[in-house]
Amino acid sequence: MTEPSEELEKLPFDEALRRLEGIVTQLESGNLSLEDSLLAFEQGMRLNKWCAGKLAEAEKKIEVLVKNAAGEWNWNELPPGAGGVSGKL
Repeated sequence: MTEPSEELEKLPFDEALRRLEGIVTQLESGNLSLEDSLLAFEQGMRLNKWCAGKLAEAEKKIEVLVKNAAGEWNWNELPPGAGGVSGKL
């Protein structure tokens, strides 16, 4: 159930998020033993940290892309419904 860091680094964002959601569902079900719950929680925390890092990277890339030629920021509102996370830029 543990995820080696090398394997985690190769994982696409969407797959990591899917796995994290699956872990949350398992934990919420209450059907895991204490030991399995702890292992799932540890794996979930690793996936959460990795996903948060990928989102932070994406945010930095977006900041660079919206900076205009004069070096001023052009903050544009996202259209309604465009705020969801798809893992794709």
